[in-house]
Amino acid sequence: MTSTSPASRLRADSVTVGYGEVPVVRDLTFAIPDGKVTTIIGPNGCGKSTMLRTLARLLRPSSGTVLLDGEPIQSLPTREIARRMALLPQTPVAPEGLLVRDLVGRGRHPHQRWFSQWSPEDEQVVESALAMTDTADLRDRALDQLSGGQRQRAWIAMTLAQDTELLLLDEPTTYLDLAHQVEVLDLVTRLNRERGRTVAMVLHDLNLAARYSDHMVVMKDGAIVTQGTPTDVVTAAMLREVFGLDADVLPDPRTELPIIVPRSSAEAVAAAPHPESTPLLP
Repeated sequence: MTSTSPASRLRADSVTVGYGEVPVVRDLTFAIPDGKVTTIIGPNGCGKSTMLRTLARLLRPSSGTVLLDGEPIQSLPTREIARRMALLPQTPVAPEGLLVRDLVGRGRHPHQRWFSQWSPEDEQVVESALAMTDTADLRDRALDQLSGGQRQRAWIAMTLAQDTELLLLDEPTTYLDLAHQVEVLDLVTRLNRERGRTVAMVLHDLNLAARYSDHMVVMKDGAIVTQGTPTDVVTAAMLREVFGLDADVLPDPRTELPIIVPRSSAEAVAAAPHPESTPLLP
């Protein structure tokens, strides 16, 4: 299913994109719903990150168009895009020894000119970003001295300092343990609920995607298979079709959101009687 929402600042229209001559995403049309948290899921190599990078204008489609506020994104100046949309790549890199406050301050670059000075507004926005991400106490720490969760919060603070209403996050929980994954995704929820940010992100953990998304987009082989609310999208049939996974889908007793419980051949082994408990034949 490929559908678009009328309330969307960022959308792809019949986009085909790839690397070299090989298309990864083919004739894809969809929109990021405004004011929602949208998560793109799918098997490895299905085109999730490629699509997100295309939406951010890091990749140029071989056909089709990405529209930002109704304008072809390829026609917009880079600085103008950075004022409207922030991207956190999958594995961001910073110079060794860079302090958190300097990293977050870099988010103000799209709003500055070569002749302008650091302004009180810049300082206020950076302070707000540090406070929102609980990194104010880390401002004078080097980024490479932080834990995984702290480091990821600092990068998100930098994207917040760009002061955009659109945030694109490419696998923001990669390499983090479960506690830090929840920490980062709780922050994403706060940004959406308290600050009204529209968020589009790529996640691998399907249960976390269902827990933290308003809207889910399921991709396979460079195309959208289905999209909608977690309850509509996360079904046993979808898991078999897209991931080749045999699983039960149960409602969370607190939220009613879907929880995926994979089935395994180990279950049958565990249920079988132990050889020592099997009666001997006479």
